[in-house]
Amino acid sequence: MTREAVSNPLADPDEVRAHLVAAARAGVALSYGELLEHLGYRFTRPKMRALCAMLGEIDRVAALRGEPELAVLLVRASDGIPGQGWWVGGTARERGYAGPWEGPEAARFIRAVQAETFAFWQSRNGTEGETAPD
Repeated sequence: MTREAVSNPLADPDEVRAHLVAAARAGVALSYGELLEHLGYRFTRPKMRALCAMLGEIDRVAALRGEPELAVLLVRASDGIPGQGWWVGGTARERGYAGPWEGPEAARFIRAVQAETFAFWQSRNGTEGETAPD
């Protein structure tokens, strides 16, 4: 039975975070559809928007722990770049990026940010920091 068959609006943030940490440790990004599938959902725009809204809080908590963002690992299948919400959410601007949100320049920037996240999680073993604080 998929989660859509029960009255759960979307996965628990800790579950989403765990999938993203696993992707970071593996050195891969996930498409929105792939992550929703891992969580037991079909891809729909409302589910994708709910997932994106959750990412802000996941990254806010990660920053408090001194961890790099995880939202940069969630990308469009078509071009491997995060959607508009990631770009307007502040990370690109905070890092001084003022280029386009699509194309080769954006892809280079995203790969650099993702590399930081991959390196952080690949340098850690065990499960330290994988659950949200109380």
